[in-house]
Amino acid sequence: MGLYERYLALRIRRHEADPPDHVALVITERDLLEQGAYETLTRFFEWAVEYASQITVYVSVLDAAAVPPLQRELETIDAPRPIAVRGPEDRARADAPIRIGIGLGGKHEFTSAVQTLAERVDAGELDPDEIDDEHVEEHLVFPSEPDLVIKTGAERLSDFMIWQSVYSELYFTDVNWRDFRKRDFLRAVREYCNRSRRYGR
Repeated sequence: MGLYERYLALRIRRHEADPPDHVALVITERDLLEQGAYETLTRFFEWAVEYASQITVYVSVLDAAAVPPLQRELETIDAPRPIAVRGPEDRARADAPIRIGIGLGGKHEFTSAVQTLAERVDAGELDPDEIDDEHVEEHLVFPSEPDLVIKTGAERLSDFMIWQSVYSELYFTDVNWRDFRKRDFLRAVREYCNRSRRYGR
C-alpha cells in the first residue's frame, strides 16, 4: 500500500462514523473486456472485505449473448469469500457474502418478485392484504440494501437494485474501471463516512 493509501485508510479508521457494511459496485460488460479487468475486480474484493461484510457487483449488459461467457468467467474468479452469480433469468436468492448480478435489472428483479407473490396468492398460500415490503424483499434475488453504491466511469446509474438502493449513498467517480485503484475505493469509503445519512428524510 502506498503512502497516500495508508493516509486514506488512517483517516477512515479514525473517523467517528462507521464505514459501509455493504458495498455495491456498478460496472459494464465493456469494462470487463479491458485488459486486467478481472484482476482489478479481484483486488476490489480484497479491498472491500477489509470494511464490508457484504459486497454486490452489478455488470450492466447490452448484448444478452455476452451473459453466459461472463457468468462462466465470474463464477471462477478468485475471491476472498464465497460468490453467488446470478443472470437475467435467475430467481434464486443470492445469499453469499459476495454477490454478482449480470444484466439482472432492478425492474426485472422486482417484477419477478411480484410474480412469485401472485403465484403464492393464487395457490392460496398468501392473503393479498398481508403483502407488505418485507414480503417483496423476501423474493428479491439480491435481498439486502447496500450502504454505498460506487459507479465508475459516468454519473448515471443503470437499472440496478432500484428497490434496495433507495436509501443508499451513491458515489460517482469519473475514473474508468481499467484505471480504478485502491485509492479510488478508499476515497469512496471516506466520502461515505463524511456524509450524514438521511434514509429518505
